[in-house]
Formats: sequence, structure tokens, C-alpha cells
Amino acid sequence: MKSDRASFAASLLGVCAVVLAAPAQAESLAGADSEAANDTEDGILITATRPAYRGDFEGLEIPQIELVIGQQQLRDINALDLNTALDLSASVARQNNFGGLWNAFAVRGFVGDENLPSNYLVNGFNAGRGFAGPRDLSGVEAVEILKGPRAALFGRGEPGGTINLVTKRPKFESAGEIRLLAGSFDTYRADADLQTTLGDNVGVRFVGFYEDAGSFRDTIETERFGFMPSIAVKLSDATRLVYELEYARQEIPFDRGVVAVDGQLGVIPQSRFLGEPGEGPNIAEVFGHQIELQHDFSDNWSALVGVNYRDTSLSGTSTEAELTGSRQLLFRDGRTLTRQRRFRDYDATYFVARAELAGNFATGDITHRVLIGADTDRFENDQVFLRARAPSLASNPSLQQLQAIDIFDPVYGQFPLPTLGPLTDRVEVQKATGIYAQYQIGFSESFELRVGGRYDDYDQRLTNRANGNVARTGESRFSPQVGAVYRATPELSLYATYGENFRPLSGTDFAGNPFDPNLSESLEGGIKYAAANGRMTATASVFSIQQSNILVADQLNAGFTLAAGEARSRGFEFDFNGEIATGLDLWVSYAYVDAQVRNDVADPDFGLPIEAGDRLLNIPEHTLSVQLAYSTRIAGREARFGGGVLHVGERLGEVGTDFELPDYTLARVFAETELTQGVRLRLDIDNLFDTDWFSNSFSQLWVQPGTPRNARVTASFAF
Repeated sequence: MKSDRASFAASLLGVCAVVLAAPAQAESLAGADSEAANDTEDGILITATRPAYRGDFEGLEIPQIELVIGQQQLRDINALDLNTALDLSASVARQNNFGGLWNAFAVRGFVGDENLPSNYLVNGFNAGRGFAGPRDLSGVEAVEILKGPRAALFGRGEPGGTINLVTKRPKFESAGEIRLLAGSFDTYRADADLQTTLGDNVGVRFVGFYEDAGSFRDTIETERFGFMPSIAVKLSDATRLVYELEYARQEIPFDRGVVAVDGQLGVIPQSRFLGEPGEGPNIAEVFGHQIELQHDFSDNWSALVGVNYRDTSLSGTSTEAELTGSRQLLFRDGRTLTRQRRFRDYDATYFVARAELAGNFATGDITHRVLIGADTDRFENDQVFLRARAPSLASNPSLQQLQAIDIFDPVYGQFPLPTLGPLTDRVEVQKATGIYAQYQIGFSESFELRVGGRYDDYDQRLTNRANGNVARTGESRFSPQVGAVYRATPELSLYATYGENFRPLSGTDFAGNPFDPNLSESLEGGIKYAAANGRMTATASVFSIQQSNILVADQLNAGFTLAAGEARSRGFEFDFNGEIATGLDLWVSYAYVDAQVRNDVADPDFGLPIEAGDRLLNIPEHTLSVQLAYSTRIAGREARFGGGVLHVGERLGEVGTDFELPDYTLARVFAETELTQGVRLRLDIDNLFDTDWFSNSFSQLWVQPGTPRNARVTASFAF
């Protein structure tokens, strides 16, 4: 541990020397004033309430990295889903997306529970929990990557960082935009964003979308729609109320992707579907409510009270590759894939209520900024899981018993779909109540110190309805954070921070006892630059994260797990965003991440041996994302065009083996022009050079291929 910290300190000094020699820019930060502010092409967007859990800070005053992908960046890449947006940040890596049914990502090398979607926040509320399907960006104004541990304020979460979505809220004006899109693979989509006022004190906004899309994958079609109305009410000059509703429904076929044969990818076309089209789609739904009330007692003090409730569900059947070697015929003949059939009926509800007080005051030349709050939440995860599985190859089963398919000449519907049997029937309830505080003191104009912490009391109950067993645990935990900021110049600051994090683990061990929570501690430091006019920002940082109590196989009790694994992630990041010349915007994000296991353990899924020093799954060492866009006028009309490059390095594709996903580099271009007042036409071409690539995998038999070259045309009508 001491050597890690010494190495970290040396790296930090190196980063500072490099950036001081050639200042770039720090992150553009939402929330620059007392209300949430995000860059848009029209300037500053003012929403009705300040960001929760954050306080009132400029970017250079925060001893952590908060990278914001604003509305202009989202439009430049024509991002329709969360994965596309997160590709702009090199610190985020794609993970196993559960057959396309949810978002899964790692921040700074670490991911959460592989059997649940990655958690993210919406306006500071936990919203990724549950089974709502991949997140659409129709109602999202900005995507924030809050790097580093955040448990000191947000509570239990991921050690690498937190994703927060800032939604589109009423702006107290009458305006609207309709967008119509047509693209490759029979993709059609419509978006609407309409808002108006009801008198001087009420703003209303309606955002909705509908999408009907084919795919480069054989037989795969999806249909999705959603609407997100909101209302903001100025109860007085000092009091504001915002209510948001969210409903979305998605019909998504379950698709585990392609297979590697003897560790070799590319033996079958990227388009080949190895499931059963007759299964039909899986259905994911979400119905949620969020309400926030903010009251300003003065220019310096305000209170925020909020409540959030989300109900999500996921159900459907799938036929997918069998991973166990004793049942998998492909490992013997190289062409016949053994499959299993599964049915899932998942439901989850999440409720949270919070209240916080934020303010600042001065004593002489010393400034004080305080954030104090409390919250309580309840998360219920109800899962019913059925399965039909092939017998061992040692019993000489028939092709029908294996649910077999020829990967080179697939015949769908060749055998009747097998009858499913029970496997999992359980409900887990997590309850937590926490209090938190953050205090940042400015001893001078150049030096500020932040201390913060959160005390959580949580209760976890797991009921196995199949056998009636109930496992329950409860624990109290304190999560501290301390950081310092040194303002070297008005445009340049150096920072360092330390924080701890925890995350409850689902399930029980062999004895029926719940697991101790996953724990982590993080060191981070770096340098930030922000031009005085705010048009150019950059950050450079180094980090080191230690994680313990990771679930691994119980080698004494087959089929059970222990919270005994350890891992470490450390690396370097650089982010730049700004206008480098008149009308010319540049976005650069680079990350080097060294994420590896720290002790000899066995894989919890298959019992494969993992040695200390092995890499973590789906984590590239090097990632680079670059976007360049230029605005001008052609024949008196506005025009914007540009492109980008994404490079992702080699990644481990299956734990306990040397199977790797190859690196890839993708290029994209776009052009948009104004035809008449309020009418725009846009062309996007993604994967310009038609590169074969693979976004993520769980094993050699579950590998997700990436989309080949595709084009989209979008017409927008603003009024």
C-alpha cells in the first residue's frame, strides 16, 4: 500500500509538471451558479432548482473531476442512447449488457454487480437500479461523469465514479422542436420537445420519442417509445417546485451476440443470430415520478426537498449459448452450439426521499460553504427465473436435448422450444437511512480544504421463496472524504482527494449468511485549467483505487460464493473541451487504466482460476475519444459539420483465460445545415471505414459485435 501511494505521489508531480508547462482546460461544469446551468448552443440554460448533493462551486474549486457532456456535444454525435454518450468519456468502458437489455459500464476500471444494470443518477436520484431497459436520451439535457468515490454524499455506490443525467425541464418559454430520423437497417424515429407557460409562474414541458428499428443482426427488431412531461411552478420569488414523470416501454429481442471458435473471432458473420426468433421480444417498462421543492432563505442559504419513486419490470424468454464445458458441443466439433432456454420475470421498485440545506458565510477573510442533508430509501428487487438446460455430453444427448444450432448453417425453429423448470424465485429488499455533511473552508483566495462524510444505517433482507429461507443483515457504516484545492492562478488549480466507498452485495454464502459489503478506498490528484471566458477547460488527473470483498467462488462449496476478492485500478486521465478557434470546437478525452486482480481466487461463475495480476474483464488500458466540430454560415444559413474518432484498446474477454477482444478504432462524420428558418437537415455516418469491432463480452460464447458502417438522416423543425 505504501509503495502504491509513493508511486501515486510521483505520478501526481509528473502530471502537474506537464500541465503547468502546457496548460489546457478543465471540465465544463453544470451548476456554476445557484441554479443548474448547462452549456447549450443558445448560451446558458437555467432550470428550476440547483443540483442536489453538490453545493455551489465553480469547477476549479472542486477537489474531484466532474466531466459534463453538454447538449451541444450530445447533438454533435447525435446521441440517442446512453452508451453512445458515455463513449465520449475515455474513463468509461462498456461492459456485458445482458443481451442488450440494460446499460452496463465501468468507470475507472470498476463495475458493479454483473447481474444488475449499472447504477446511474437522474438529477441526483438513484435511477439505474431496476430493469427499465437501455436508457434513451430523449429527455436528457446533459450527462455528467462524476469521477471518483461519491459515497460521502450520495451513499452506497461504485468506487470508480457516478453517472448523473440532467433532464430537460421547463424554461418558462414557449418553444418546441420536432425531429424525424431515418437510418440504415430500417431505423425510423421521431422525437418531440414542446414547452409553454401557463401564466407567469408555471412552465410546462413535454418530451417524447418513438423508435422502430431493425438491426445489422439477423432477425433482430426493436420497438420503443416513451414520454417525459414535467411542470415547474414558481410558488414565490424564493420557492420553486418541479415535478417530472417518466414512462417508457421497450420491446427488445434477447441477443447474446456471436461466438469465438477455439478463441478465434470472425469465424461467423457479425450479423449471425444464434438464438431463436420464435422467442419474441423481452419487454422492459419504467414508470417513475420525481418531485423537488427548493426554497431560498437568502442569497446565501437554500433548502432542497425531493422525492423519487420508480417502478420497473423486465420479462421474456431467450435461447442462448450454454457456457458450461461439460455441456457445450461446440468445444468438441467446432460447429454445433449447445444452447439453454431461459425465462425472466423481474420487477423492481425504488423509493427515496431527501432533504438538504446548503449555504455559505464568512468569518473575516475565511469563507465557509456547508452542505447538510439526510435521506432514506427502499429498493425491492423481485426475480423469478426459469430454465431448460441440456444434459451432460457424457450422457450422449440428442441434438434436440442440446437445443443445438449449426453456427455455420443455422436453422431456426428446428426443434420445439423445451419446457422450462424453476431455478430462482426470490425477493431482496434493501433499506437505508443516511445523514451527510460537507464543509469546504477557504483559508485564502488560493487554498481551500474540503471535509465530508456520510453515516448510513442499512438493512438487507433476502427471501428465497423456493425454500422459504430468509437471510437478513444490517450494518452501519461511515464514508469519509477529504480534499484540498490550491488555486495557483485565476485559471489554474491543483487538487488532491481521498475517499472511501461501499456497496451492498446481493445473495448469501454457503451457510445462508448475507455478504459483507464491497469496500473501496481511493486516492486522486490532478490539475485543472479554465480560461477566463469559460470557453476552454481541461483536466489531468492520476488515481489509485483499492477494492475488497469482491464476490469469488467458494472452492470448498461448489456453486456458492464468498466476498473475498481484491482488486486495484490506477491510471491517468486527460480531458479537454473548448473553442480552439472561432467556430471550431474540440473535445479530447484520454484514459490509461491499469485494473487488475490482487489475490489468487476463482471465478464466481465457472470456478476458473484467477491469479493475482490478471486484468479485469472488458477494461482497456488505453482509450481515446476525439470530436471536432466547426460552425459557419453557407449562403447566409447556419451550418455545422465535423467528425470524431474513438479508439479502444485490447480487453480481456473472458476471466480465467487469455481470450481477448481486439482493439478497434471507429471514425464518424456529420454535417448539418439550416434550410430555412427553424428547419435543419442533418447527415451522420458512423463507423465510416466499416471496421469490424466488438464492444464487450462475458465469455468466448457471449461476444457483442459492433454496428458496421451506417448512415442516418435527420430533419428537425424548431419553433
